[in-house]
Amino acid sequence: MVDRPQTVGQLRESGYRPQSVKDEMRKNLIRKLRSGENLFPGIVGYEETVTPQIVNAILSRHDMLFLGLRGQGKTRILRSLTSLLDDALPVVAGSEIHDDPFAPLSKYARDRIAVEGNNCPIDYVGTADRYFEKLATPDVTIADLIGEIDLVKHASGKELASEDVLHFGLIPRAHRGIFCMNEVPDLSPKIQVGLFNVLEERDIQIRGFPIRLNLDVCIVFSANPEDYTNRGRIVTPLKDRIGSVIRTHYPLTRELGMSITDQNAWTDRDSSTQVIVPTFLKEIVEETARLARQSPHVNQASGVSVRMSIANYENLVSNAERRAIVQHESLAVARTCDLNSMVSSSRGKLELSMSDESGEEDKLLGRIIDEATKNIFDQHFNPKQFRNVVEHFDLGESIELGDGLSSEETWQKLSAIRGFSEQVEAAARKLEPTLLEGATKTAVHASVAEFLLDGLYCSNRLSRQPRGTGLQYGK
Repeated sequence: MVDRPQTVGQLRESGYRPQSVKDEMRKNLIRKLRSGENLFPGIVGYEETVTPQIVNAILSRHDMLFLGLRGQGKTRILRSLTSLLDDALPVVAGSEIHDDPFAPLSKYARDRIAVEGNNCPIDYVGTADRYFEKLATPDVTIADLIGEIDLVKHASGKELASEDVLHFGLIPRAHRGIFCMNEVPDLSPKIQVGLFNVLEERDIQIRGFPIRLNLDVCIVFSANPEDYTNRGRIVTPLKDRIGSVIRTHYPLTRELGMSITDQNAWTDRDSSTQVIVPTFLKEIVEETARLARQSPHVNQASGVSVRMSIANYENLVSNAERRAIVQHESLAVARTCDLNSMVSSSRGKLELSMSDESGEEDKLLGRIIDEATKNIFDQHFNPKQFRNVVEHFDLGESIELGDGLSSEETWQKLSAIRGFSEQVEAAARKLEPTLLEGATKTAVHASVAEFLLDGLYCSNRLSRQPRGTGLQYGK
């Protein structure tokens, strides 16, 4: 901005008073709390559990460790902490470590202010440039984090006894900002020990060089509570120096999980084909992930990420879109036959228990999807309501369905069952009343009819056998 002070002297005359980064975050947090502003936009389901812990930690000016299984939004929350920083921070122009014009730390900034005084120019740093993130890996060195003697600078004529020969690491460059270390257990223990001084005394020393920088930095970490990749652990003295440990969790209700999926899944396609997903199918997608988190065949120490629901939902939409394109339909309503597409997007999203064979993953996923379908079916219907359908197949009849059939063809086959059309109409009015008008009516009927048939199969009232690319239902 043109009206901002441009020199140290102008900044002093403006009445500017520097404050520590944690005080700055605390001030902006209090302002947001008083105004009722959403602290972490896009983060759903943590309002009563995780968010209060974060608020308390920031009000206490703590460094934080976010502890949780994969896919619980830890990194997203960490990156959103920048919203608690001021829009523009004045720094000594050209400084590598965002030196405070009134209390410079680096030799560069000290020398420049000593020479130019109040005429020393200042720059302004935005919130994005005050956040530094590093993924912990075993090959991270203390030089990456703290700094190193730059031999190129030395070769150019600078003496080793001069601070000018130093190359600052990530933590000094995060001075007056936030430094995030993701997956900290992957950091070797000796490197974790190197962080002690930063967390407790707030200073750094480089290669025994006689320099101590009193850094102003908020340090945040993320970690998985379980050792599921033969990784190390957080050394106890490091945990002791972290002010608050904040536990994250998976969505506590199915509705919250569906909300997160709706928010993050890519459904705004560039195709001319419109895809509609009925609510009961969205419920099955989320219920599949919830059941996987409870299955004794899944390694719960590894966790089942919310990314599984997001990827599954995207594949469900894609399968319905593919079918509509092949059938030359401009509108597609997803059906239960599209649930098969979730197997490929679920692979790799869960880890089998040690007692299970690695090749059993697809079978397990199929069983979990069927169980999820049954749970949603039972929530809305009783299998005894559909005795006429069971009796139809008891007489030796069979029906072959699949995503190779259009909605019209599917509905024609299923409506031939005595009394089923009326039952589907009533079920559709209960499940999706808003979709029963206009062009979507037949497609919704087909989708609901397939759901009822699958629900009866999952309730052991019918049999289901694979037939080519489709499924054959019978007795």
